Amino acid sequence: MSFLPSRQPDPAQLHSASFLRDDPRGRMAERLPRAIQPFLTWITAKPAPGEDAPERPAHSFVAGALGAMAAGVLLSVLALAVAMPLWLAAAMLFVGLTATSSGLGVFQVVIFHHCSHGTVFKTRERNRTVGRLVSALLLFKRFEDYQREHMLHHSANKMLTDEDEFTGFVFGICRLEPGVSKRELWRRVVVNLVSPKFHGTFMIKRIKSAMFGGDRQHDWTSRAAYGAAFAIAAATGTLTEFLVAWILPLTVLLQIATVFRILCEHRFPEVELIQARGKAFVCASTTGVFPGAMPPAERATTLRGFVLWAFWWANTLTATLFSRVFVMVGDAPCHDFHHRRPANRKWTTYAHARQQDSDAGSPGFPAGYTENWGLLRAVDANLATLAATPPGIVA
Repeated sequence: MSFLPSRQPDPAQLHSASFLRDDPRGRMAERLPRAIQPFLTWITAKPAPGEDAPERPAHSFVAGALGAMAAGVLLSVLALAVAMPLWLAAAMLFVGLTATSSGLGVFQVVIFHHCSHGTVFKTRERNRTVGRLVSALLLFKRFEDYQREHMLHHSANKMLTDEDEFTGFVFGICRLEPGVSKRELWRRVVVNLVSPKFHGTFMIKRIKSAMFGGDRQHDWTSRAAYGAAFAIAAATGTLTEFLVAWILPLTVLLQIATVFRILCEHRFPEVELIQARGKAFVCASTTGVFPGAMPPAERATTLRGFVLWAFWWANTLTATLFSRVFVMVGDAPCHDFHHRRPANRKWTTYAHARQQDSDAGSPGFPAGYTENWGLLRAVDANLATLAATPPGIVA
């Protein structure tokens, strides 16, 4: 994955009133060295003020995801199979499982998703072929079924109705409800994350879609792939490694990431907007979700400033980094841009494309972009909107 933009903003621009944005990323550009700005752009999914968009082909996301999964599986297998100190094995296993989950998330959120819009490869047939292969091998819904349902999700008349895949997941699989207190909604989310029943139900639903959906070619591709994989693992005595290094991230870990990702994608607007079903509704039901937090204003030259910056960097390199690679993969932070410009091929430079659209006033829409900083804050805010929605409004 490339972190490098095509041109860094001039240092003078970063301190210019015309370029400085009063958001966490703008303040990072103001307060932190130029050399680390590319990393900050990647981890926050927000460009520095005045930063040009990089050139990035869509197929690079495929290569990046494959590389992450291959490296993750290798690290996990080594951690399980090679004698080493326990702390080192645990660290390698954590990094390996995270990398594999991250690659799987990119295939789910970026490649499979944008293939349904026909914007990963040049031809419709190539997008369809890759989409079908991904759904069969990674146990997603059959590509054509997903594509049909996803197009409904992009309709203002269907979003947040019982025909919407988003509400189907939130209400059906997660068992969340409008009008329930935010505290209770959070309790249900946490219980789901550790519930064998929840993960088993979710996994069975995925297996049925991938292997028993009624499409003979698709079903048998998935069955043959996993039948062969389990047989080879059993024959070579590596079944434990296969289950931990591949099946665990494919199932439980990917499903945990999916819950958090979907819960922060959409909010429930005021009743009037839901009932009006227009562009204002689309604007209010989506928001940007950016990993990161406002950097300290105080310089690190004082003891207080040093402590504040130490805590900020510790958070950035642990919780923020993990949320970016495990949950908010690819263009997930800019999901609101995708709903405003669903067929736009600039999704490959999503952070810059969204910022440019925001700076231009989001032409064609009655409201500008909104944003949340921090994954858990975003989920909390969205659950609050669900709690405030009267029962029966979303149907």
